[in-house]
Amino acid sequence: MNTATSPKVLVDPVTLEIIRNLFIAILDEGEINLSRTAFSPIIYEVKDYAIGLLDREGRTIAQSRGGVPTFMADLGEPVRDGLEIYGPDGFQPGDVLLINYSAVCGQHLNNMILYVPIHWEGKLIGFAATRAHWTDIGGRVSGSFSTDTTEIFQEGLQIRSVKVYKAGQADEEILRIIRHNIRFPELSLGDMAAQVAACQLTARRFTEMVAKHGWATIEACIHRIWDQSEALALSKIAAMPKGRFVAESFLDDDGINPDNTLPIKVAVTISDDSIEIDFTGTAPQTKGPMNSGRSGGLAAAKVAFKSAIVPNLPPNEGAFRPLKVVLPEGTMISAVDNAAMAHWNLALKTVIDTIYWALSQALPDQIPAAHHAAQGLYTFFGKDKHTGIRYSTLDTTLGGWGARPDGDGFSPLKTVTHGDTRNIPVEVEETFYPLHVESYSWRSDTGGAGHYRGGLGLKKVYKVLQDCQFVSAFERTKCPPWGLFGGAPGKTADAKVRQPHSDEVKSYRKVTGLQLQEGAVLELLSAGGGGRGNPFDRPIDRVLDDVRLGYVSIVGAGTDYGVAIDPKTMAVNTDQTLALRNAMRKKVAS
Repeated sequence: MNTATSPKVLVDPVTLEIIRNLFIAILDEGEINLSRTAFSPIIYEVKDYAIGLLDREGRTIAQSRGGVPTFMADLGEPVRDGLEIYGPDGFQPGDVLLINYSAVCGQHLNNMILYVPIHWEGKLIGFAATRAHWTDIGGRVSGSFSTDTTEIFQEGLQIRSVKVYKAGQADEEILRIIRHNIRFPELSLGDMAAQVAACQLTARRFTEMVAKHGWATIEACIHRIWDQSEALALSKIAAMPKGRFVAESFLDDDGINPDNTLPIKVAVTISDDSIEIDFTGTAPQTKGPMNSGRSGGLAAAKVAFKSAIVPNLPPNEGAFRPLKVVLPEGTMISAVDNAAMAHWNLALKTVIDTIYWALSQALPDQIPAAHHAAQGLYTFFGKDKHTGIRYSTLDTTLGGWGARPDGDGFSPLKTVTHGDTRNIPVEVEETFYPLHVESYSWRSDTGGAGHYRGGLGLKKVYKVLQDCQFVSAFERTKCPPWGLFGGAPGKTADAKVRQPHSDEVKSYRKVTGLQLQEGAVLELLSAGGGGRGNPFDRPIDRVLDDVRLGYVSIVGAGTDYGVAIDPKTMAVNTDQTLALRNAMRKKVAS
């Protein structure tokens, strides 16, 4: 445990638990405040944000339980950037700082971080910080989500730890620069105001807690919580099998070179007092915008570590002390030199799945098969012909999760990096944008076959009501979500477009600025999760239930599970099923 700098103040267990839960309650309130005051659906509907409390060195005290997992415990780097620029004495009460600088944040520029210093009795004691997705930050296309950019400068406005408020007063010159470099200033500056309010509320609640309990007690509780979190993680690691476990997977492409798959290599080493995740051999940073900075690789490692080791522990600095990460500079998850990052999060889902794959060798009764892992990000943008108002949508697909050690995969859900985020309701889409959602349904036979079946992918069909443009960034279109222990992979994803007055259907898995004519129809297809275990060991009645529910077709029941079902009576032909399964087992064995 890191006790060298821990304050020598004794805290009774009751007070410690009160303080521990107050941190969470403060952030819950800040999260609600941000969600209720934001202007953009991506924040108030989808919940694409995080809010955290940090100490005066930028270490994570606590973080909100909702929002995006890959924002976990990484608000410290932007805060430390501000400390490097201004120094601890360079902050005043009422200051508000803004940063999305890629060399520090390592994410797409839409993810804007806003943080405020917290003072007590004239001393800096910490920071309140939020990260939220702005609808647009400039760049080549509306929404700033091009799939073919080759450097960060093509993707929008970069801001590095500037004070947009100084001692409580807004800097109108900085705000004017922002306002005239983004496409939806009313939305984004409204969202910024919501971030300011959330941070200020969080800071105020924190100082109220300090006033009640005393700073010495609060500081001692922070260090005690860190130490306890570390001890819990170490106790879990001590009970795990020791050794080195490796896995390798692939991404489809980088958006520029569609024929080049990108390897992800992971080696997980479990020792008595640590877990090391080594990404050596992962693809070099790409020409296209599928990169993240070092913070991306670290975030993937933290998400996998926390979910596998201490899933119910609120994220804080101490929880990650036993985690070691080997991440060579210049990979697609540790990119440098102004690499394009518009789709920074796209690779991380498969990176996390690959870490799980390695861990499944040590924890076979705990780790699920691969999930749909497709960002499935898509945007419609244009100018409404009736109002003349510019619009830009943004959403991601839901799909199937991998089969669990003790059950079928869940569906439909967002990806592991989306966490508690949600999709935008159809009613909101059709109210605000010239779009019509014709259907939203399961994709039968997309869950990987197994003793436990993978979750299902979805099909969402749009009809475009006005001419507009389209951006899509789909993964797992060539490299399907894998199964475990004999389970089959899930079916792949796709994005299909049929223009009006044409029968031709084309796939546009990664595309920027595709011109859609009024009446065009789009099918967005998400992947299913991988299966687990031998499909021919799945109970026959479970297969029949899946057919009746529409999860598996009659044909799929026969070809994937060896179960013969009469399409007229919907009854299982037992003799044919036994013969079919025996033949399939022999074929697999040979």
